Amino acid sequence: MTELISPLSARLSRITEPATIAMSKKARELAAQGVDVISLSLGEPDFQTPQYIKDAAKQAIDEGFTFYTPVPGIAELRQAICDKFARENDLHFQPNQIVVGTGAKQALANAVLSLVDPGDEVIVFSPYWVSYEEMVKLADGITVPVLGALENDYKVTAAQLEAAITPRTKLIMYSSPCNPTGAVFSKEELGEIAAVLARHPRIWAVADEIYEYINFVGEHYSLARFPEVAERVVTVNGFSKGYAMTGWRIGYLAARADVAAACDKLQSQFTSATCSITQRAGLAALRGGRASADEMVAAYRRRRDLVLGIVRDIPDLITPTPEGAFYIFPDVSAFLGRRTSEGVIINDVNELALYLLQDAHVAAVPGDAFGAPSCLRFSTASADEKLVEAFRRIKVSLGKLN
Repeated sequence: MTELISPLSARLSRITEPATIAMSKKARELAAQGVDVISLSLGEPDFQTPQYIKDAAKQAIDEGFTFYTPVPGIAELRQAICDKFARENDLHFQPNQIVVGTGAKQALANAVLSLVDPGDEVIVFSPYWVSYEEMVKLADGITVPVLGALENDYKVTAAQLEAAITPRTKLIMYSSPCNPTGAVFSKEELGEIAAVLARHPRIWAVADEIYEYINFVGEHYSLARFPEVAERVVTVNGFSKGYAMTGWRIGYLAARADVAAACDKLQSQFTSATCSITQRAGLAALRGGRASADEMVAAYRRRRDLVLGIVRDIPDLITPTPEGAFYIFPDVSAFLGRRTSEGVIINDVNELALYLLQDAHVAAVPGDAFGAPSCLRFSTASADEKLVEAFRRIKVSLGKLN
């Protein structure tokens, strides 16, 4: 028999499926068998997109706004994004510095592929969103994870950043509020990071601010506000979290004009512009203000406090208080090495997540996908009663381990 030779590129062997999606698949498979699974794996708001945004999309369809648009987005939307940055972030861009894409994920990939050459090192603040490392791999770069301490709410310090820099460092990547930890970098902390970058003028930064509106501690501060590094920061944001628009697939980046032009060029060969209808919906979202987002944030804060009240009653589970986003990210290292009631040893967080899915019927994401192999991530973007039931089950299942 002739041996089959795989036609797939070597590039594919270097990347993995996002753990969030993999765990969601397992949860759906179990649910399809009739099991009452509570999935806390995906980072998706459980709210409906506000009606005024839906109405704008319907109007765009009725008006026949159904043709290709410029690759980086329609002019009105790019101007509205500039206005948003000026009004809310004290950042001042021109429309030619804005590129709108199919979600913040594409904006991040555009930035990485436009800035990173083979062999370049990318310092990624860890714990990090699962796709950062894979994007760097696709660019043939080298990921250098720097792990923030649990005692510092997982936030990387300026001193840690300085120590990780080498002559090959090209880029740093981080999110604030952070997925998966919910940590928020303060103005002072970002100022110290900016001071480090100012001493290394060859290094760029990608600041992922997709959870900007879901902030429980006050003002959101952008790294690009520090003038000494402003021109070397690519700021990424979007509509999925703050406006509950995950399925609409729209995000954007703001960068120095030459970098934005490079992202535009790259995007033109992959997807071109995002959906014309979606762009009109995004325009309506920005023009409609933050009232709907603020209502959702109040619910996320209540849910966070509800969940923390339960998990802190679970022995050996160490859970910092998230300052933003809609996750909790407890350290579960105390449970590794324990045995189930059947005598099976839980060796790592992947096995613990699988155990909770099978025993508690609750889906979580293993922390090693985020660069934190002692943690699990649970989304709190679910109804109160589901959260209460989920963590009741988790407490019972963890109590069985010995």
